[in-house]
This record gives sequence, C-alpha cells and structure tokens, in this order.
Amino acid sequence: MNSQSTAPLKQLVLASNNPGKVAEINHLLDAQGYQISSQAEHHIDSIPETGLTFVENALLKARHVCVHSNTAALGDDSGLVVPALDGAPGLYSARYAGPRANASDNNQKLLQAMQSFQPDQRQASFICVLTLLRHSHDPEPVIAIGRWHGSIALQPAGEHGFGYDPLFIPHGYTQTAAELAPEHKQQISHRALALKSLLDQLSQ
Repeated sequence: MNSQSTAPLKQLVLASNNPGKVAEINHLLDAQGYQISSQAEHHIDSIPETGLTFVENALLKARHVCVHSNTAALGDDSGLVVPALDGAPGLYSARYAGPRANASDNNQKLLQAMQSFQPDQRQASFICVLTLLRHSHDPEPVIAIGRWHGSIALQPAGEHGFGYDPLFIPHGYTQTAAELAPEHKQQISHRALALKSLLDQLSQ
C-alpha cells in the first residue's frame, strides 16, 4: 500500500480571512499532505496588526489562532514594498487607501502616488512572511520569507489574482501578475517562495 495514502493528514489553521491567500496556500501545500483551513472556518476573529514588521504581525496572528483553535497555526503577513515611496504601502498594503478600502481603491491610490515617477523609480517587491507555530507557547516558530521583485505598471491590467496583482509586473515579464495564469503565478510568487522555504525548513 502507498505509505503516503496512510500518512496522517497535517492540519494547519491559516491566520487569514483572505480567500485568495487561503486558495493559494491550500493549492501549494495540499500535495505535501497538509490540509489548510481558514480562521473564519473556526469562527476566530482577526487580531489587530500592531507589529512594526511583517514578521511581528505574522507571529501575532499565528499565536492568536493557536490560542483559539488549540492546533498548529500558520501566520501570513505580506505586502507590497515600493522603495521610492519609503517602503509604502508596506505593512498597510491591505488598508493603504483607508480602513474600508478595497483592492481597487488601494491600486488607484498607489498609481496617484507614483504618477510622476520615472521607470527606474517604479521598482517594487512583494514580500510574504510565513510563521508556523505548533502551539501557542512554541518558543521556536518556523519563519519563512519570500520576495518577488518587479515594478509598478502605469495602469491596471489582468483579471486574475487579487490585491496589487493588476499593477505588479514581475521581473522578466511584460505582463502583470493578474495577467499570468493562476497556476503559473502560484509557482513563482512571493507566497510560493515563502512556502518553499517553509517546507525546506520543516524537512530538516
């Protein structure tokens, strides 16, 4: 009998309500025997993101979910960093245009902030930090970081993805992340790179 079929399924609760993140992480970890559920499925509310770095926020969210789910948790904090804007939107990527802003609002604010920028000023990176806590008092969280480099387009393009994907052109491409096939994006994105790092660490 295939030993993989009898291996116990590894359960993780993702500290996020973002359906795009849940779908991407589920797709990438399913083949490794992990089953991901969102905090919403466990009726866990979001915690204020009071950290000053992506790592701090990811740890805060993972620990909060561990406490309320009594199981291992995966914290995800990610955002878009534009050096010419001193790192903005950064930690505030999801609420760049205000606490009730949607992705379109955030994209429009970013375009306005960069409207006078020259091509060499439009460099940007997507950052993803994943933190795995086995329990709420875990003193050795697994921390993985993925960076996806590119630039900001002059206008949105593409129907796939979420967040700033319609504006982000990865290095080596002429299309935005939202124009790439989802299956391809999931192999090269910042989240894919962070998950690869996470799995490499877990295998050791």
